[in-house]
Amino acid sequence: MVAEGTSLTDAFKEAGAFPFMMVQMVGVGEATGTLDEMLVKLADFYDEEVEASVAALLSVLEPVLLIFVGGLVGMIVVSMYLPIFSLLAEL
Repeated sequence: MVAEGTSLTDAFKEAGAFPFMMVQMVGVGEATGTLDEMLVKLADFYDEEVEASVAALLSVLEPVLLIFVGGLVGMIVVSMYLPIFSLLAEL
């Protein structure tokens, strides 16, 4: 669409696959002639958003994995000592 002469903002709006804030910032960048700076700001914004999402996911995932590994180690220890205790009970 851009090759046909429409603006990048109109192409993004018509596609409907881009967030509203991104379309607006691209529109401001086109209007002011600083599209490259706006795209860099958008890239930085979404990079920080992804880092925050990954940090939140890891903060939830870490305790879950710790409990899982602890349970697994506990089951192994119980399975090793249970035969020993059953042998001692028979004596």
